[in-house]
Amino acid sequence: MPGFVRPPGRCRGAVLIMVLWTTVVMTIMVTVLAANVRLSATTAWHNRTGSEDLAGQLSTLHKAEMELIMERMPPPPDLPMDLDDEGMQRIPAYRFNGQALNLHYSTDEDWVVRIHDHAGKINLNRIPRGNLRQIIEKRLGPDPDPARVDELLAAWTDWTDLNDQPEPGGAEDDYYQSLDPPYRARNNPELDSVEELRLIRGFDALFEDFNLEAAFTIYGSGRRVNLNLASREAMQLLPGLEDEAIERILAYREQRDFRNRSEVGRVVPLEQLAELSPWIGNNTSSYYTVQVHPRPESGEEDSEDAPPVRQAYRLILEVRSPVERARVLQAHPVAPLPDITPPEVELDLNAPGSLF
Repeated sequence: MPGFVRPPGRCRGAVLIMVLWTTVVMTIMVTVLAANVRLSATTAWHNRTGSEDLAGQLSTLHKAEMELIMERMPPPPDLPMDLDDEGMQRIPAYRFNGQALNLHYSTDEDWVVRIHDHAGKINLNRIPRGNLRQIIEKRLGPDPDPARVDELLAAWTDWTDLNDQPEPGGAEDDYYQSLDPPYRARNNPELDSVEELRLIRGFDALFEDFNLEAAFTIYGSGRRVNLNLASREAMQLLPGLEDEAIERILAYREQRDFRNRSEVGRVVPLEQLAELSPWIGNNTSSYYTVQVHPRPESGEEDSEDAPPVRQAYRLILEVRSPVERARVLQAHPVAPLPDITPPEVELDLNAPGSLF
């Protein structure tokens, strides 16, 4: 209508609404942009931290490899001897028993390195049938069912023999092909990995919640376990060793080396030693598991609330010579650690009555 003028109040209301909408939109845009910037900064920080952690891990692993290579070199003539409380020289190779190490090449203080000689593990590719029976019986507990033991032994034999004819109670391709997913029996005496043991009928249940890598190896030709190097998990499978004796072995070897069976008899009762004796020796090997994990924060080691370290970057190495690089056999960036808790007993080796 000619001459019509919109009331001033309505114009001011429309302008106010537009300003409010513009403010809301701008606020949303600024919030989204800020969130994107924050996410990008957080991602960049995590990437940088991850890269630095990986570099620290790899550097420590390389220095651990050098430690193993140096072990095969003649010691310097002026190297001070590490003596026990009896004045006997400690055997340097026995320090590779999974304990936290100080390497000759200094490492980043943020990382802990552990080296485990496979002479402290049970060799699955060299285990006699009778020894496997003893392990099975110990895992099944007191008074194991003989029929169950025979079934597990038959399944092992069918997995590792060269034919496809099942033994009574055993399993060949007909059984494994019926599983989901299906797979074939190995039919070869050489396992490709320790975890392959879980593929054999009945063995996954037998070793439920058990760290196989800590107890077993598939490398080397040795059949005996060196108690100076043995993991707690391996000792838990050895006949004649109960928990109390295992803790005494761990405590003893922190102070002295086992050089013969009579010294083992100082911490293991005679009746247990008779059963254990065929399993143990003083051998070492050229195969090692190297594990690197973050060092706990200062003071956390003694705190009940501190989260335990359970995983590490793991390499399995073969070290043949002081003049060539180690051969990497396996690599696992996030592998479970063996049981690294300190011994649950303390031994005063010079006190009367502290030893058997």
